[in-house]
Amino acid sequence: MTSAVLSTQTLTPELLRAWAWHRQGLDGSLSGKTSEEVLDRAGWARSVGGANPYLTLFARAGIRREQVDRDVAELRIHELPTARGCTYVLGRNDFAWGLQVGRDAAVAPFKVLARLGVERGEITLLEEQVLHTLLESSDPMDPKQLRDELGESVRSLGEEGKKKGASTTLPTALGLLQADGRIRRVPVNGRLDQQRYAYTSWVLPPSGLDDDAARALLIERYLRWTGGATFKQSQWLTGFTVAQSKAALAAVGAVEVTTAAGEPLWMLPDDVEHLSAFTAPQEEQIQLLAGTDSLVLLRRNSADMLAEGDRGRKILDTTLALQADLSDHPILDRGRIIGLWQYDPGKERIAAWTFDKPTAAVTQRINEVESWIREDLGDFRSFSLDSPASRQKRIDALDSANS
Repeated sequence: MTSAVLSTQTLTPELLRAWAWHRQGLDGSLSGKTSEEVLDRAGWARSVGGANPYLTLFARAGIRREQVDRDVAELRIHELPTARGCTYVLGRNDFAWGLQVGRDAAVAPFKVLARLGVERGEITLLEEQVLHTLLESSDPMDPKQLRDELGESVRSLGEEGKKKGASTTLPTALGLLQADGRIRRVPVNGRLDQQRYAYTSWVLPPSGLDDDAARALLIERYLRWTGGATFKQSQWLTGFTVAQSKAALAAVGAVEVTTAAGEPLWMLPDDVEHLSAFTAPQEEQIQLLAGTDSLVLLRRNSADMLAEGDRGRKILDTTLALQADLSDHPILDRGRIIGLWQYDPGKERIAAWTFDKPTAAVTQRINEVESWIREDLGDFRSFSLDSPASRQKRIDALDSANS
């Protein structure tokens, strides 16, 4: 069936880049959609205390920060630990099963505590005490407030615990409660790009799915978000074992197609049909995205997004095509990386390096995103520890690349 619908020779890097761009809704097809709808169609937005969730929604649907923060406050979208225990911003229909596929990661820290002499019963008791304390509080409580309130119930694990990344028993209890949907983490100032949190009680109904069905749902979403991915790429995102991945692919009826480069991709059957009728757009479609945007992060295949002639380009002596993850943010045209950028808050500007002379459309989009960052965010942080000082070297390198 697949070979009759798709010709391997037609699945060139250029077509596949444009196809992924389309599946991600970066071609304008998500314009006017809500935050929930964008995250459902394009994929969960990776959140590491950076601004990616905001740009994810602005680039695809023009949603401003004020609306995103309102959606967070009203629980239409929320930041939760899910696949591999990583935090993403999800739409509310995905909260329960999203937590479910990340529960194994929440349990994993207890193995460290067990080696430090902490019994499971101690953590269970602490979970109940945390929950009782939060239920009694009229406001969310941050970890320090919880430690102060719980006193000796939170055990210090000493120098040995610090070496193993577990200074007290509290983080493990909080992680387990969050994975169960009994508490949730709330950004202190309501913003997703400033990593200060408090906790509040929560009663999230279970998904109603067994673990196999939840894994199959994640694979189905993942293949829809990407438009097709290799087996290893799917494992990177999901953290599933080989057996679990194979079972999930079979459950959703995924089929394997071969690209012109000889790479096998797993796709959903209806996407095979859609791709067979897909034509790459002829006009420019310019976007500035975060280095952790779903287009890049879901498959960690930034090298595939470079034209053959750009694969040898370097920044700070690092060859772009050899980077598993981008150190700078990409400027793209229909799925192809055509340059890199960083934000310089001191000068309130975007420092951009385009591989070729920028077109009018590129310049316009840079100006639009620059104004949006200045007005909505004030700065564009990649992750929680990112700062203007820490990225100055990269800003200087991008400026130098243009000279």
